[in-house]
Amino acid sequence: MNDKPANLTTVQWRKSSYSDSEGGECVEVADGVPGVVPVRDSKDPQGPALLFPPEAWASFIREVKAGWFPA
Repeated sequence: MNDKPANLTTVQWRKSSYSDSEGGECVEVADGVPGVVPVRDSKDPQGPALLFPPEAWASFIREVKAGWFPA
């Protein structure tokens, strides 16, 4: 992974399709950032973003879809 911090000031964030449902626990993801998948809390857009390696994010999404993290 790149040691240089990602510049997230110009990225387009997209909100989870589950946002604002069942308690409003919302996340946003930015696509197109080389080498990382930025994720942030949509209720705190000026707050920090977590940066995941693409492989780890893809694995997480697969496991969510497979039901490993029940609601």
